[in-house]
Amino acid sequence: MYIKKHIPNLITLLNLFCGCIALVFVFNGNHILAFTFVCLGIFLDFFDGFFARLFNVSSPLGLQLDSLADMITSGLVPGAVLFFMLKNAVNLQNFELTNGDFWFCLLGFIITLGACYRLANFNIDNRQTDSFIGLPTPANALFILSLPLVLNDSVIGIELFTNKWILILIIFLSTYVMNAEIPLFALKIKDFSVRKYSLQLCFMIFSVILILILQFIAVPIIIISYVLLSVLQTVIKK
Repeated sequence: MYIKKHIPNLITLLNLFCGCIALVFVFNGNHILAFTFVCLGIFLDFFDGFFARLFNVSSPLGLQLDSLADMITSGLVPGAVLFFMLKNAVNLQNFELTNGDFWFCLLGFIITLGACYRLANFNIDNRQTDSFIGLPTPANALFILSLPLVLNDSVIGIELFTNKWILILIIFLSTYVMNAEIPLFALKIKDFSVRKYSLQLCFMIFSVILILILQFIAVPIIIISYVLLSVLQTVIKK
């Protein structure tokens, strides 16, 4: 029982470790490996809760560890990505406090601040047990981590994501969507009812097809589609 108690926490710490590795690769300019380790961290983030429920060892410690690990993997890493994307957009050459462009690039970490606020709020919000209100930090992290990959793989990406004002718009919009009172449909499927989970199943199939066709470019499209579909579903229900 003692070992079982700590398995979920160990998985959570592995998520944190993946975030640390991803951060190193962001600083090294290796966006593919940074994206890969964030994906691995998010994968582990799913399974720590799964095993906590399986072994019936959920605890307040596990909840806090989960948020702290997500703060790095899904909060600090995307903030660092935006910092370096802004750095390239303004051609920042030196990190000095007297350099206005340096302070401008630090706006990338607004993503990190927004993620921190969402994670703290999530821990005390009882409405988000089966679905989400606001975009989860892992989904936002995948969106942000995919941007440099889209930039490298498409002409449109180069036009969009080398423009400092487009990047600033993305920073503020994604920070807002993480913390906005926007109900998002749950992606968890608890039984095999096709009718009950038709939206989730269709969205998953759509996502898989898009990834097979567009690869990295599909990621931001999928995240944006998820938010828009959720908003549309809410409007229809009203």
